[in-house]
Amino acid sequence: MKFFEVWLKHLDTLLRRSLEGIVPYNSGMSLQEIQSRYGVTEIAKLASNENPYGPAPEVLKCLKLNSPDLYLYPDSGSNDLRDRLADYLNVPGENLIFGNGSEDLISIICRSVIETGDRIITLYPSFPLHEDYAALMGAHVERVCVNEHLEIDLPALIKAVETPAKMLIFSNPMNPVGCWLNPGQLHQVIAAKHPDTLLVLDEAYYEYAISGCYQSGQTMLGPDAGNWIILRTFSKAWGLAGLRIGFGICSSIELRRALDLTRTPFNINKIAQSAARMALDCCDCMKSNIEKVSAERESVVDRLLSLGFTVAPSLGNFVFFDSKRCSTDLADRLLQCGTVVKPWKQEGFDQYVRVSIGSSEENSKFLSDMERVMAI
Repeated sequence: MKFFEVWLKHLDTLLRRSLEGIVPYNSGMSLQEIQSRYGVTEIAKLASNENPYGPAPEVLKCLKLNSPDLYLYPDSGSNDLRDRLADYLNVPGENLIFGNGSEDLISIICRSVIETGDRIITLYPSFPLHEDYAALMGAHVERVCVNEHLEIDLPALIKAVETPAKMLIFSNPMNPVGCWLNPGQLHQVIAAKHPDTLLVLDEAYYEYAISGCYQSGQTMLGPDAGNWIILRTFSKAWGLAGLRIGFGICSSIELRRALDLTRTPFNINKIAQSAARMALDCCDCMKSNIEKVSAERESVVDRLLSLGFTVAPSLGNFVFFDSKRCSTDLADRLLQCGTVVKPWKQEGFDQYVRVSIGSSEENSKFLSDMERVMAI
C-alpha cells in the first residue's frame, strides 16, 4: 500500500491532495543508528555530501564563546552576517535572504511564487525538494532529463525555457549527477529563458566547482535578466551542515522583501549566524579543504572506472555512478560493512548511486567495501 493511502484511512478529508505524490525525503540514518543496527564501529558516512574536514578551527572556537545570550531571540535580519556576506560577494546587502539551509529557501520561494497549475521546469534526475515543494503548491513539474552521456541536455533545456513558465529551478553543478553548464551554455539558457520566468539557480556546490569550465550565474545575471535568485549554502564547502544556514542572492530588493513575507521571522539561529560570519574570515581553510576533496574525487572516479562502472562527470563533492544492480540492495550491503552511500530512487535511475567524497580513509573504505560487495 502506498504511503499516502495509509494516511487516507483516517486523514482523507484533512490533508492536501498535493501530498499524494510526495515521497518522504531520504535523509538517511544517524551514525548511532547505523552502529546500533549493524554492529559496526568504523563508518564511512558518504551519503549527504558533507565536508569531512569540517569548519575552520576559528569557527569552532567562536561556537564555544557564543553562549551567554542564548536566552535572546536571534537577529531576524541576520544583519552582522548580511553586511559581511554582502562585502564578500560584492552585492547589495538588502538583496540577500537567509534560510535554515537552502532547502528552507526553496520552500519560501515556492510558497511565495507558485499558484495551482503553474508550470515549473527542472532538470532530472533532480534534487527531490526542487520538485516536491513546487508540487506541494499545486505546480505541474516538467523535467528535462540528462542525456545518454549523463550531461545536461542543453538543446532540450533551451527549448523548454523558451515557453512561458512560472519558474525554472535547477542545480549547477547538478545534484545528484554532478554535471554542469559551462559559462557559454549557462549564458544561452539565460538568454533563451522567457522574460516572465523566475530563474532559481541552486549553486550549493559553487565553491567546489570554481574553474575555467564553470562560472556562477552571479557574473552574468543582471537587471536585464528578469527576476532571479541564486542559492548558496554554508553546509557544503564551509563545513556547517549541522547548523543549517543558506542564503539567496535576489535580483532586486523588492523580490527579497516579497520572499520575506513567507520566511519565518527567526529562521536563522544566533549560533549559525555567528559561525557563518566567522567562516567568511577563514577562506584559506575552506579552499584548502576543497583542494583535498577535488584530488580525492579524481582518485575515486578513476577507481570506479577501472572497476567497470559508468561514472558521470562531476564538479561537486560527490560522484554519481551506475551500479549495474538495484541501488538500494547495494546500499544495504554496504551499510552492513559500515559504508553509507545514497541509492538514487527516482524512476529511470534506480541503479545509480551517489557517493560523497570523504577523507582519504573513508574513500578507501568505500572502494574496498565496493569490491567486496560486488564479488558476492
